[in-house]
Amino acid sequence: MEMKRINAGKLRAIGYEPRERQLRVEFDDGSAIDYSGVGAEVWRRLSTSASAWSYYRDNIEEEFSGRRGVAKTEKKSMAALEDLFRAPDEDKGG
Repeated sequence: MEMKRINAGKLRAIGYEPRERQLRVEFDDGSAIDYSGVGAEVWRRLSTSASAWSYYRDNIEEEFSGRRGVAKTEKKSMAALEDLFRAPDEDKGG
């Protein structure tokens, strides 16, 4: 599932799998919730909303059954950060 990074309230990323009708929301604390049975129109409205946090709270949080999980971190991003902050002589073994 491709995730769309956002910064709305406590939301940090949202994604949708149309075949499975599954919505995934990831939060700023590293938690995530997968909602099943979410229609494409709900996804469209959430993903284009000027206030995604409010839309989520009003139309998704209590309306759909969710399963808690953990947000996936991108290993590439972490490696890039480690490279950025590595001391110049660390990569030479000394």
